[in-house]
Amino acid sequence: MEQYIIKGGKPLAGEVCIGGAKNAALGILAAAVMADETVTIENLPDIRDINVLLQAIQEIGATVERVDRHTAKINGANIHSVIVDNDYIRRIRASYYMLGSLLGKYKHAQVAFPGGCNIGSRPIDQHIKGFEALGAQVQIQHGLIQAEAAKLTGSHIYLDCASVGATINIMMAACLADGQTIIENPAKEPHVVDVANFLNSMGANIKGVGTDVIRIRGVEKLHGSTYSIIPDQIEAGTFMLAAAATKGDVLVKNVIPKHLEALTAKLIEIGAEVEQFDDALRVVATRRLSHTHVKTLPYPGFPTDMQPQMTSVLAYSEGTSIVTESIFENRFKYVDELARMGASIKVEGNTAIIDGVGRMTGAIVSAPDLRAGAALVIAGLAAEGITVVEQVEYIERGYEEFERKMRELGAAMEKADSEDEKALLKFRLKVG
Repeated sequence: MEQYIIKGGKPLAGEVCIGGAKNAALGILAAAVMADETVTIENLPDIRDINVLLQAIQEIGATVERVDRHTAKINGANIHSVIVDNDYIRRIRASYYMLGSLLGKYKHAQVAFPGGCNIGSRPIDQHIKGFEALGAQVQIQHGLIQAEAAKLTGSHIYLDCASVGATINIMMAACLADGQTIIENPAKEPHVVDVANFLNSMGANIKGVGTDVIRIRGVEKLHGSTYSIIPDQIEAGTFMLAAAATKGDVLVKNVIPKHLEALTAKLIEIGAEVEQFDDALRVVATRRLSHTHVKTLPYPGFPTDMQPQMTSVLAYSEGTSIVTESIFENRFKYVDELARMGASIKVEGNTAIIDGVGRMTGAIVSAPDLRAGAALVIAGLAAEGITVVEQVEYIERGYEEFERKMRELGAAMEKADSEDEKALLKFRLKVG
């Protein structure tokens, strides 16, 4: 087990380059096996969830070649099994994307019930509803989701909620179904659009992604393609908020500013300066920031994956802020960890009431999930003294070389083995 050791109180300054979007990459990797020709995927983030999915794809018979750290070639011509199940794949949420891709291509799939961070209930009923509308029979047995169909036929599907996972899964299966599929009330997130663009690059016929209605005309087969994944808006947002919390000046490069409009608006509202370029954003905070109200919503609203990081910023801000979580019911587990550092936050149901304290101090805290872990790092960077963030394996599910990028911005931060009893002493001697 590893941990981050952080000495806070130093403003972040400089430039950081954002990697490929984790959530888009997971859907795109699953979709890549639908072609019997080679698909080249560029701008892949080198993180645990991606590597686990690549391993699972390889285990069912697809050819996987790592061209370099951020590029992979995949060929699904020799897949010999539609059963995706190992100890690792059960730990990532995106395992269920293999259902849509394999069901679409082979009309049969068995995939381990998905895991991921414990941030609340994430049912797959909308996925099942979509598959059944296309003509599949779906059941859950022995920890596997099993979907099978004699053939898939286009259908009119209305999603009860704008589920990202269900939208992507149904799109993949419908690509190779007979006739036209219409999805109403789909998710509009940038990574949904990216997966659709990738499928279209392989010959799919998908229109309307990013709007209220998606129309898919089934094709006979998909072909090879070369595709570059969009930048990760959540990684970008995390560095933007780290700059704001530490009263820093950071240029966040390789981003699509439109994807970050909800966060940018909130940062400006609480007093940060945000300068926008074609593919970069500069965040500057020269004083203590102010309070605001935040409510998480599906895109283009404020993203739930930025809620913990925003709460860390508001914990330092002046006045009382209210953060309402409308997507996941169990996403405030990190608040107790922030309290160890001196934050004043009261959680009532799905709402956190934050009284900004202006000053927090370092403590030993534990990351309960991916984004909450990033929030604790942000809190540690702005706190007085030394913070130890444990269970960083959660954070590394979604951030590539997080501590290196923070160090390049001037952070006093290192990763150490949590079993190394002298690690903290060595760090103290190093940073003074």
